[in-house]
Amino acid sequence: MDAPEVILKKSEIFFREVIVKSHVRNVSKLNLNSFNVNPFTWRYLSFFAFGDDSPESLAKVLIYPRVMGTSISTTFGAHLQTFCSDVLGGYASLVEGIDIEFVDSTDGRKKYCQIKAGPETINSGDVATITNRFRGIKNLARTNNQREINPTIDCIVGVLYGSHESLSGNYLRINEEYPVVIGEAFWRRLTGVDDFYKKLVDTFSEVALEINEQDLIRKTIERVASQIVESDFRTERVIRSKEITLDDPSFIRCKRDTKD
Repeated sequence: MDAPEVILKKSEIFFREVIVKSHVRNVSKLNLNSFNVNPFTWRYLSFFAFGDDSPESLAKVLIYPRVMGTSISTTFGAHLQTFCSDVLGGYASLVEGIDIEFVDSTDGRKKYCQIKAGPETINSGDVATITNRFRGIKNLARTNNQREINPTIDCIVGVLYGSHESLSGNYLRINEEYPVVIGEAFWRRLTGVDDFYKKLVDTFSEVALEINEQDLIRKTIERVASQIVESDFRTERVIRSKEITLDDPSFIRCKRDTKD
């Protein structure tokens, strides 16, 4: 098993080399077609946040939430298995469907753990998948007469960040049968270090101090704004900049550059 300081060092490398680089790659590929624009709220949000509906402001409405919200969350979730192999590889399980095995520092019992990223990262279909895997361990233990395994307390879901109060209903359904351990409690059980969760957050924050992608964001906004100007303003994907007419009830039609 890796010592806590080794996990921190591996986490630092993972965040810098996998998460940051993937995030930069994804942002650099953004263009107007990357977004499903809501025509009812796009201009409203542009005026709300920036005071106008210039192509640049319209581009910011699309790009800022993606870059600072969904993009990084998706990136982290997509690389969860990489995190398990690169950072928690010392705890890797040989049991099918189980990510890691470790001796719980709170009760001294061996845990069979499914790793999940955050408190809202599973859907209803995942509940059955996870519980079925744990039932498989229960059946295997019974078949092999392994009385030392008590699946109702030894099969757990470990959630990397968040608090128990933030767990989604899907996690709470699992928790009715098998423990869901999240954030600070999970990392304490895994490492035996009370403040390990805080140290892990601090490690990621130290990597963040190295990063400044303002130029990438600026170029992305300029690229998407240019595409907005060049696009067919008569489609419902793109809304006009200045003049509008309601000739077509299915969407707002722009008259710019289309006057008879």
